[in-house]
Amino acid sequence: MFCPRCGAANSDLAQFCSACGTPFAVAAAVATPRFQYSGFWRRFVALVIDGFIFTPIAVALLATTGIFGMILHPDPDEDFRGVLAAMLGVSIIGILLILGVGHWLYYTLMESSRYRATLGKMALGSVVTDLDGNRISFARANGRFFGKWVSGAIFNIGYLMAGFTEKKQALHDILASTLVIQK
Repeated sequence: MFCPRCGAANSDLAQFCSACGTPFAVAAAVATPRFQYSGFWRRFVALVIDGFIFTPIAVALLATTGIFGMILHPDPDEDFRGVLAAMLGVSIIGILLILGVGHWLYYTLMESSRYRATLGKMALGSVVTDLDGNRISFARANGRFFGKWVSGAIFNIGYLMAGFTEKKQALHDILASTLVIQK
């Protein structure tokens, strides 16, 4: 919560502002946090479930793009190297589209939808919300998705933060002002 007097960030359970000492009238009435936050392990299992769902689809589509590369080659019987090169070229394009665009759309569309969660999070009863518990916009879901690059770029420490922060937020949640909570 933020202090109405000085604007300093404080714990949701704080009775006084840590910066200016202003008493919070609502803190006495609130004995528990507003939300039940999804912790690190629940979020990790949701990520694994999403991986089990997304990976077979991606592999099937990549195999299809490789076969498509073989079909595009003018003479597959005479030029085996050319066939392999065509398959590799089309597969690289497929990887970029499927893993890049597909992964991005899966997370941003699912988390900004009325379900507010990916299939893995839905299986565990978790939803992604803004700090007030509302559905996030597509733009905020984009910010959260690209914030995951930062979380992963620093040796996945950004993901591990979900196990240690007060609201169980990973770095990308903090950057996008989002929460992962239980329904």
